[in-house]
Amino acid sequence: MTNTHGVESDRETTMAHRWMILTAITGMMAAMAGCDTTRHSDNTSMSGGNAARLEHVALNVADPVKMARWYVDNLGMKVVREGPPPINVRFLADGGDHMILELYHNPADAVPNYASMDPLLLHVAFMVDDVNAVRQKLLAAGATPAGDVTTTPAGDTLSMLRDPWGLAIQFLRRADPMLSPDRAGSGR
Repeated sequence: MTNTHGVESDRETTMAHRWMILTAITGMMAAMAGCDTTRHSDNTSMSGGNAARLEHVALNVADPVKMARWYVDNLGMKVVREGPPPINVRFLADGGDHMILELYHNPADAVPNYASMDPLLLHVAFMVDDVNAVRQKLLAAGATPAGDVTTTPAGDTLSMLRDPWGLAIQFLRRADPMLSPDRAGSGR
């Protein structure tokens, strides 16, 4: 929408940018899990059966070694590859080997202030069986709440937290899962 001078307001522009980013992140996460997104769009895979699947999403963080340890200890992720200092890269796979999160430290670039980012601008989402149980476990392990447990009109249960480094992490149980074992791919 535009104001009386025909110019989009800052709030409207910000909301439009957030929506575009959220849409892109949702698509990336579905691709990371090997989801067949063709049921939502007719232009999401490459021709000839050579569909592109996103392998990982990378985050520049202050201490990838400690952060990776927290995700391994508290979410059952596993380190599938690591590198030496000063970058200390850690590739973390989820329990089903469908998603990889790369944590690294690039000394030449500033680490984003994840704690100051709106969770709708950037968050990492995890499917879980019991949102409340995971929430309580992670709060006890140093996570902080970024909202309450909610249920969407579609019946999805969601909880947004921040890990001890301020990164927004979401835990969800879908009433009607968008990913299922037959659509999630075969892993690595």
